[in-house]
Amino acid sequence: MDLVIIVILIGIVVFFFKQFSSFVYFVAIIDLFFRLLHMIASNLKIAEFINFVNKYIPASIPSVLNNYSTGILNTLLIWGYIILMVIFEFYIIRTFLRKK
Repeated sequence: MDLVIIVILIGIVVFFFKQFSSFVYFVAIIDLFFRLLHMIASNLKIAEFINFVNKYIPASIPSVLNNYSTGILNTLLIWGYIILMVIFEFYIIRTFLRKK
């Protein structure tokens, strides 16, 4: 279910924002959102919220990739994710240096 939601969201982003940078930002935002929700759930110690987050929200994009793929495909997808995060880091540093 989580893979379907992520694929649909990526499709919407690619359809509306046809730039590659928008796709990179979207992947980073979704991954940070997933990680933030899990961190909040682990620190709040509210059982219902923890159960909801653990059941319906993946821990991160790599966890989704690991859950639905194996072998060489998984390795390629994880490296693709790493490359996207490096590009995201480049965009952030470039924006930071331009603001100076």
